[in-house]
Amino acid sequence: MFADRLKDGLPRVREGVAVAAARGGRVAGDVTLVAVTKGHPVAAAEAARDAGLRDLGENRVEALTSKATTLHGAGIRWHMIGHLQRRQAKDMGRAAHLIHSVDSVRLATRLSGLAVANAADMRILIQVNTSGEATKGGLVPSEAPDVVGEILQLPGLVVEGLMTMAPWGAEERVLRRTFQGVRRIQETLESLTGYGGRELSMGMTNDFVVAIEEGSTMIRVGTALFGERQG
Repeated sequence: MFADRLKDGLPRVREGVAVAAARGGRVAGDVTLVAVTKGHPVAAAEAARDAGLRDLGENRVEALTSKATTLHGAGIRWHMIGHLQRRQAKDMGRAAHLIHSVDSVRLATRLSGLAVANAADMRILIQVNTSGEATKGGLVPSEAPDVVGEILQLPGLVVEGLMTMAPWGAEERVLRRTFQGVRRIQETLESLTGYGGRELSMGMTNDFVVAIEEGSTMIRVGTALFGERQG
């Protein structure tokens, strides 16, 4: 079932990535496709692996660790894209290749302590809320430079860039404003000592084309690849 969906959906997504990247003077290889398996069984992740996809995303700690254990040794890079609580942080050090949703110094401090204890750096993105939606997590844009500056002082963390979520079903002008806001923050952060982040995790099934046009380097796509979530 999932193999058939990917056979139809994956070429469409890749074509959209290539076209959008070209509009911005880039190539498709500049954009990482994170195939989001949240709400789907491990069979979806297995189908993604068989289709050649290696970056897979989950929004729940339990689902990510379970699937990572099942597919251990498959060369998959797991991305934690959902909200992460401090008490759940200990499960992410070994399982997640990249945590997209670090949204506070407190959480970053917890991850730093675990990274140091495990003698293994953690790769993270800082989530910013440029949509202004109260239901979305992330740093307030005006606070981002100071907060990121604090996080950069913590040992064991590698800040790879920023992440955001745009309003679902919003008009194109709203999407562009949201993504442009993140890009501007990234440009501001480049002046911070120790900041080398280059990733912009922006764009999902309904808006990844616009996100890439606005500079996204990493898109999180689920429905277009696997169909509607089952849970």
